Amino acid sequence: MFSFRRFAAVVVKEFVQMRRDRLTFAMMVGIPIVQLVLFGFAINSDPKSLPTALLSNDNSAFSRSLVRAMENTGYFRIVAVVQNESAVRRMLRTGEVQFAVTIPTDFSRDVQRGMRPSVLVEADATDPAATSNAIGALRELQSLALRHDLSGPLVALRAGPPPFEIVIHRAYNPEGITQYNIVPALIGVILTMTMIIMTALAVTREIERGTMENLLSMPVRPAEVLLGKILPYSFVGAIQVAIVMIAARLIFDVPFVGNLWLFGAIVIVFVVTNLALGLMFSTVARNQLQAMQMAIFFFLPSILLSGFMFPYRGMPAWAQLLGEVLPLTHFLRITRGILLKGAEWRDIAPEVWPLLAFLAVVLMVALRRYRQTLD
Repeated sequence: MFSFRRFAAVVVKEFVQMRRDRLTFAMMVGIPIVQLVLFGFAINSDPKSLPTALLSNDNSAFSRSLVRAMENTGYFRIVAVVQNESAVRRMLRTGEVQFAVTIPTDFSRDVQRGMRPSVLVEADATDPAATSNAIGALRELQSLALRHDLSGPLVALRAGPPPFEIVIHRAYNPEGITQYNIVPALIGVILTMTMIIMTALAVTREIERGTMENLLSMPVRPAEVLLGKILPYSFVGAIQVAIVMIAARLIFDVPFVGNLWLFGAIVIVFVVTNLALGLMFSTVARNQLQAMQMAIFFFLPSILLSGFMFPYRGMPAWAQLLGEVLPLTHFLRITRGILLKGAEWRDIAPEVWPLLAFLAVVLMVALRRYRQTLD
């Protein structure tokens, strides 16, 4: 017969266990809050104020009106005025700008003569979702940008076709194929998920299985133990990368235009960084369940704030700042830069040092915590 007294005793026991396991309780409360904040405030699929470089070969009232009209759409923010096309190529390749606008010589004269000059707008289309709405806004701009300037003897130009033409060039992904963006990025996502979880269970597994004492009795230093745990999983990570890259090339036809040796070297840094992070979780957690929870708690913002699922530049400044801390954010930029844009070392170097800094910090914390475990 059902007893409410026994039932109440079980409920009280569960509450006591929940209170004792503070990390699990914090995860139960923290994960919904994190999801609410990220999805409610940080995620934006319609990014505005995209950084744009301007190469203007015509310093006239018409060209200034065109630039002002582009900024008034809310999608374009002129962050650099460059003097030559090589600077445009470099800024697009390194990801400093999302768009580059080139106004031709004699733009004003050709407009007045009704010759409909062409304005080139180049878009970094490695992430089609980040540029599609901005490109859509350009279509209306042709008719409206110079409407107030076409007055007096030029008023007849209002009735005809748009006074100039905007030519859009989707660089690095001309057809806007989503797989070109997603499949290479999956390398980073898979490595983040699997590498962290593998090593997050490393030390806690030793404790739960009772083999930790044997490990402590061995004449090895903490650094030797941690590096010994990292190395075997590095080979697993290399196999995962090889599988994804072969599938990307043969099944999804993703172009690899960059230096694969350079990409391989960056992959090694990224794999070791994730393994070291997992080891740090492993030295902090008391058991495998807590280690797994911490890995999942880290994985959630990595997916949402790195630019994998949602445009990075669509997020508010505070969310972008959080994203800059995550290794996956920098690895995605490096991956798309090398594989899709043909970026070289000097182009990706600004994204490599944050990975190395993150690796140094988590290794230092893991070593410190492991020493405490020894004590």
